[in-house]
Amino acid sequence: MRTININFEFMKWHKSAVYVSIFLILLSLFSIFSKGFNYGVDFKGGTLIEIGFSNEAPIDKIREFLVENNYSKSSAQYFGSKNDILIRMPNIVSTNESNLSNNLVLDLKQEFDFSLKRVEYVGAQVGEELRDQGLLAALIALILIMIYITLRFEYRFSIGAILALIHDVILIMGIFSISQIEFNLSVFAAILAVIGYSLNDTIVVFDRIRENFKAAIIENTNTTSLVNQSINQTLSRTLITSLTTILVLLSLIFFGGEILFGFSFALLIGVIIGTYSSIYIASSTLLLLNISAKDVIIEEDKEQP
Repeated sequence: MRTININFEFMKWHKSAVYVSIFLILLSLFSIFSKGFNYGVDFKGGTLIEIGFSNEAPIDKIREFLVENNYSKSSAQYFGSKNDILIRMPNIVSTNESNLSNNLVLDLKQEFDFSLKRVEYVGAQVGEELRDQGLLAALIALILIMIYITLRFEYRFSIGAILALIHDVILIMGIFSISQIEFNLSVFAAILAVIGYSLNDTIVVFDRIRENFKAAIIENTNTTSLVNQSINQTLSRTLITSLTTILVLLSLIFFGGEILFGFSFALLIGVIIGTYSSIYIASSTLLLLNISAKDVIIEEDKEQP
């Protein structure tokens, strides 16, 4: 079997990549704190009403109807097909949401012929609780990941992995803040999935770096060259995994409908950013922390009885 030797100089640009990432993180944080997110009903509370038509839904007339009948803060959009409409009603203080949604459905029935498919209500307090619990879950996950990698590798590996994960999460949230794509529970679930995906990719690279450090202790190999060699050795696995995942996610984005768009889009950009961070953030952190083969060997000796 013919062996193809790949030797891209990834680490030649690791400092420039770090500067670019810092700029993107600052840009994302600025957007998050200045613009915020376009929270879905899951987080800010409100009512979802899904209605279906036998033929193509008259969405423009429905939007005009909402404005003319004092439902101007509500929005209507196609949902899955041209025959289905999803109406989002924001949470209104001191108003019975069930009565409000019932009144809207009755008003619509007088003008349009449709079938009611579902009505879902989420209170503002429930939305805040979901948001807080989600953030707590993400924080606990990061802490447990750091503990695991510290025990599994040398502590500088855990710092690199956590910085890469924080980098991924902030950039994904920044993109959603800048684009104002709806941020709901499915998007948050996708971010947690990206944490696992990116971590797995980082662990593969770290494991190869550690193994190469063990083999290079006698040869006194340059650390930058060794890290670069390790990335190249795992590159085919990384690219194949990422590309196959991206193909699936593109299919979900184009054919999965509105309900899967946020989830699929978050995963898509997460896979791309996670692949990048495994190479240029996690690995670059090891170089910036001046890790060497000697550190890894000493850590291994400590673990042995």
